[in-house]
Amino acid sequence: MSYFDYTVTKQDGTTTSLDAYRGKVLLIVNTATGCGFTPQYDDLERIYAKYRDRGFEILDFPCNQFAGQAPESDDEIHQFCTMKFGTEFPQFKKIEVNGDGADPLFRDLATERPFQGFGKGVKALALKKFADANNRKFGDKAYIMWNFTKFLVDRDGNLRARFEPTVDMAEVEKAIAAQL
Repeated sequence: MSYFDYTVTKQDGTTTSLDAYRGKVLLIVNTATGCGFTPQYDDLERIYAKYRDRGFEILDFPCNQFAGQAPESDDEIHQFCTMKFGTEFPQFKKIEVNGDGADPLFRDLATERPFQGFGKGVKALALKKFADANNRKFGDKAYIMWNFTKFLVDRDGNLRARFEPTVDMAEVEKAIAAQL
């Protein structure tokens, strides 16, 4: 099965097939407006502007499951992102990425590429502590460990990489460029 076979809910509540993105390289991201990683929107928009004409798309899925860091409505989240960060990439309806209500797209992406850690350093250790406490309630259905987890899907709909929020955005950009 290709990741282009999934159906997702757009910000306005209508559904769409990811088949609309067939032939493009995708970076699929769960996001939040009040997270310490929210400034990554700047890098995401810069990367999107640089590569979208080469067949690249970022698909933004807000999520409020990590310390309640995206409590706003879909419209408020969209307004925040476009006004503060100038985002132009597609943003979808707020979803759950963990637990029984986990969106099938994120559940399957994370099952194919499970969490391997946040890396090294103080920031990674601190985040692990918060993530472990937050995700304990999801048990074996804690698919995503924190906001701004990114999945890179190639033009054929195959998952190529998973990037935790602690991964340097230069490394993410390098992997995107390699797929293009």
